[in-house]
Amino acid sequence: MYKEIEIADGEITLGGHLSSDRFVKGWVIFAHGSGSSRKSPRNNWVARELNQHGLGTFLFDLLTPEEDFTYRNRFNIPLLARRLLIATQWLVKSDYYHHEPLAYYGASTGAAAALMAAAKADKKWPLFTVISRGGRPDLAENLNLSQLTIPVLLIVGSLDHEVIKLNEKAQEQLRNVQLTLVPGATHLFEEPGALQEVVDLSRQWLERQIGGTQSESLQN
Repeated sequence: MYKEIEIADGEITLGGHLSSDRFVKGWVIFAHGSGSSRKSPRNNWVARELNQHGLGTFLFDLLTPEEDFTYRNRFNIPLLARRLLIATQWLVKSDYYHHEPLAYYGASTGAAAALMAAAKADKKWPLFTVISRGGRPDLAENLNLSQLTIPVLLIVGSLDHEVIKLNEKAQEQLRNVQLTLVPGATHLFEEPGALQEVVDLSRQWLERQIGGTQSESLQN
């Protein structure tokens, strides 16, 4: 199933698309980084790979083209997080959703938005993890990071030295976190095999965390 959708936030409209099989074991909601959109080739490639392993994906624009033209909006993490929460609420109320676990997947500044949104998310939502790919989790503010109890995976290229330092800074504030470096990769994971390594790490993490949530449900 592939579905183009629109989400309203006041007077503006954000575009997005859903992709899934009829039955999914979980939904991955993407938060794009600065200057990118739901048409991001990297995020779409990751999403297609996750679709092949039984996960539904939801990609949408955190900013309108007009908003994105103003550079500072790309670093307005509270605005991006609020838009992510609006989109999550739209999904859980839609006919496409049937109480499956939810994950956030953020890149660049989108990672900070995903972490901030996770800290502020409705406790009734079954949000079970956040993944950051080459992200700026440090921009999510320490208070939001320290409030998070769900597992967080930080993926960074081993040659992306400055971003490694920023992820290590965020790692100190997070309670349940794993920082993984992709060998020989730079910020955009453009090196041969690097993005596939990211996909494999992400898929394995999601499947492991979903398995953990299902085990907890059976025990409760």
